[in-house]
Amino acid sequence: MAVHDECKLKFLELKAKRNFRFIVFKINEKLQQVTVEKLGQPADSYDDLTASLPPNECRYAVFDFDFVTDENCQKSKIFFISWSPDASKVRSKMLYASSKDRFKRELDGIQVELQATEPTRNMT
Repeated sequence: MAVHDECKLKFLELKAKRNFRFIVFKINEKLQQVTVEKLGQPADSYDDLTASLPPNECRYAVFDFDFVTDENCQKSKIFFISWSPDASKVRSKMLYASSKDRFKRELDGIQVELQATEPTRNMT
C-alpha cells in the first residue's frame, strides 16, 4: 500500500505547526494508496473528528489532543485512530488492518494508538 506524499506533509504540519486539529485518511482501493480525506481546523474538537468519520466505512485518523496534567501543565499528545465500525465491509476491515502498521510508521511522532468501532466522547 503506497502512502501519498500529502499524508506525510499534512501530518508534519499538524505536529510542528499545529495547523490542524485532526486529519482523516482514506485508502483509495483503485490506486492502492492512502490519501488525505479531511483536515480539521485548529479550533475543531474531538466531536468534529467523530462527525467526520463515516458510520459504515473504515478510516485512519490522527488527532492532536490537548490536556492539562495534575501538575497544571498544558500538554499535547498525537493520537492515531484506526476507525473500523462494525457496519463496514469485512474486505475493508481487512485492508485497513493489514495496512495500518506500515502507514503508521510513515507518521513519525504518534504517541497513542486507538482502535475504534464506534464514536465516543470520552477522550480522557
